[in-house]
Amino acid sequence: MTSKANNGILQRAKICVLVMLATFTGMTANAQNRKFTLEDLNFGGNNYHNMIPGNRYLAWWGDQLVRLDVEECYTVNKKTGEEKLLFTLDDVNKWAGTKADSAKIHHLLYASFPYPDKPIVLIGRKNERLLIDFKAKKTVWKQKAEGETHADWNAHSRAVAFVKNENLYVTDAEGTTRKLTTDGSHDIVYGQSVHRDEFGIYKGTFWSNNGEKLAFYRMDQSMVPDYPLVDIDTRIATLQPTKYPMAGEASHKVTVGVYDLTTGKTVYLKAGDPTDRYFTNIAWSPTDEAVYMIEVNRDQTDMELVKYDATTGEKLSTLYKEHHDKYVHPVTPITFLPWDTDKFILQSEKDGYNHLYLFNTKGEQLKQITSGKWVVLELVGFNPEAKTAIIVSTECSPIQNNIYAVNIETGKRTLLDDGLGMHAAAFGDGRHRTAMLSASGKYAFDKYSEPDVPRNIDIINTEKAERINYFTAENPWAGYDVPEYSCGTLKAADGVTDLYYRMVKPVNFDPNKKYPTVVYVYGGPGIRNVEASWHYASRSWETYMAQKGYLLFILDNRGSCDRGRDFEQATFRHLGIEEMKDQMKGVEFLKSLAYVDTTRMGVHGWSFGGYMTTSLMTTYPDVFKVGVAGGPVIDWKWYEVMYGERYMDTPQTNPEGYAETSLINKAKNLKGKLQIIIGTDDPTVVPQHALAFIKKCNEVGTYPDFYVYPGEGHNMMGHYSVHLHERITQYFEEFLK
Repeated sequence: MTSKANNGILQRAKICVLVMLATFTGMTANAQNRKFTLEDLNFGGNNYHNMIPGNRYLAWWGDQLVRLDVEECYTVNKKTGEEKLLFTLDDVNKWAGTKADSAKIHHLLYASFPYPDKPIVLIGRKNERLLIDFKAKKTVWKQKAEGETHADWNAHSRAVAFVKNENLYVTDAEGTTRKLTTDGSHDIVYGQSVHRDEFGIYKGTFWSNNGEKLAFYRMDQSMVPDYPLVDIDTRIATLQPTKYPMAGEASHKVTVGVYDLTTGKTVYLKAGDPTDRYFTNIAWSPTDEAVYMIEVNRDQTDMELVKYDATTGEKLSTLYKEHHDKYVHPVTPITFLPWDTDKFILQSEKDGYNHLYLFNTKGEQLKQITSGKWVVLELVGFNPEAKTAIIVSTECSPIQNNIYAVNIETGKRTLLDDGLGMHAAAFGDGRHRTAMLSASGKYAFDKYSEPDVPRNIDIINTEKAERINYFTAENPWAGYDVPEYSCGTLKAADGVTDLYYRMVKPVNFDPNKKYPTVVYVYGGPGIRNVEASWHYASRSWETYMAQKGYLLFILDNRGSCDRGRDFEQATFRHLGIEEMKDQMKGVEFLKSLAYVDTTRMGVHGWSFGGYMTTSLMTTYPDVFKVGVAGGPVIDWKWYEVMYGERYMDTPQTNPEGYAETSLINKAKNLKGKLQIIIGTDDPTVVPQHALAFIKKCNEVGTYPDFYVYPGEGHNMMGHYSVHLHERITQYFEEFLK
């Protein structure tokens, strides 16, 4: 590790004990500051856009950085940060030959520059995509885009794949549209994400490098039962069922097709019977003659990297196998080295932490590129000239994201940022960070924050490890009553593992007073709540509650993400048990603080956090007085196959674990006030969970409160979110304060 990284750790240690104070400190000054409302703080609020840190929307045109705005695009000097006007919205509409108002391009925020060496911008408008030469000042190409969903456009062939009326289509550069499938339906799904967005899957079409071939998913879910969601907005309520494969029940069958634009033919990869198998992480060979795919058994204990002939669909070879007695969890395709097409990088947790491994196309592991008790979060891309990979990792701290250049030959890592905070907070499709890296990999833009930094953007030279500050956001909360935010660690229930927590103290905090305290919890896999970003990643609702005189406490227990395989797998086959033990260590810590009123402790969480909230309320009924559980899982046998069986196995093979973690039989333990909130059309945690718990409470004589958002899904969208958080707040105000 570099000396800069060591300095970063020392500075980070200081940050973790930092107490964030309001802009104007002192009781008198605070009393004069403005108060927040949920319209200010909540993402659905009318004033929310004025209360978030300023930003710059950026894209790369080759190695030229471009700032995108509503009405202008600017080039950005990478050495000075100075901007120069490139073109305006009026220019683009003029060059596009826009006449009717209905055909106008309304903003430039989604403009892109698909050709590094050409002055071409890709712009979308109603039912059409355009390529405009902004130096020649004219449109050079058009393509109809009417009725497309799940559109996937390729810059090389200029062909687009899309779904329309349940079937998959391709329109080529000349405008010829071909219908690739005919049996698409509610039961047969084409060109869309499969396996319920697990395994890193976020789309269903995958263009070859030259854009002449298209790999795509076909999902047969006819054997999966319909779950009955209801539309109440029709004159007579109508069914809007969703396919929902529950743990231990029938799952869908996925196959992968390959369409050749040149021949017009489609073949399917000959992967064998797809029953109880998952096909993930599709990648093309550099020469487009082969498709690589990671295949996982239903038990998710084994993965194989398999190579297929893209022309015939024949299986060519199995290059790699990995087994773990609990589970494997591949979420990234292999990535070929740009300077050596016979070598690729595979990511694996096989040594306990996600790291990079170099393989050749024979399937031989050549070396482990990165190692250590930290996690590679993402392989962003490469600088081919320097033969380095650009990665984001937790090497500096488990609550940080930092950017490194890694020499593929030597494994030497060079820190590219300041060693503090949460870096690389710019995302493209599928929440990947490739958008931040220039075409050559020599430059990157880095959006980041730190506990006392709302947002900065640096421009990084990845070869020289040099950076300049391009943008610094002002504090949008200046002049408001802002609580104190702090971060620390405590030991998990195993007595060994360090867990990170965030504390938000009430506005005008007085250590001689006792405060009602709310534990906000998620606790499940895939989420890290405590991070070294602005205010330690505190949710805005926490600030709202702190303004009302509550203390908020948030702890990332074992089972949460980005701490390595064993940290996550501590909860295997008994989700919620070890997590509760760790959360109670947090409660033990809170009880040691003189300013925490232990007679007024509440708990709140959503989804997995809703499960944890309900579980804590019914497992420790004398500890928590009030709880609000949103979209809660109640029994894992009603959750989906991929996620549920990864962490719990099936109800058939782990009946004890399912019985132990079910909250149905804990309904009788409820003493405090518990409010359960759901959306009636939740396709993620289906309403059966909450309804079954309420039914059991009716039987055993306990009395939770129940609130629903008709027509809403797993999360309340738009202004409903403001209503939701006021509802949650009122419940604590009425019963905890």
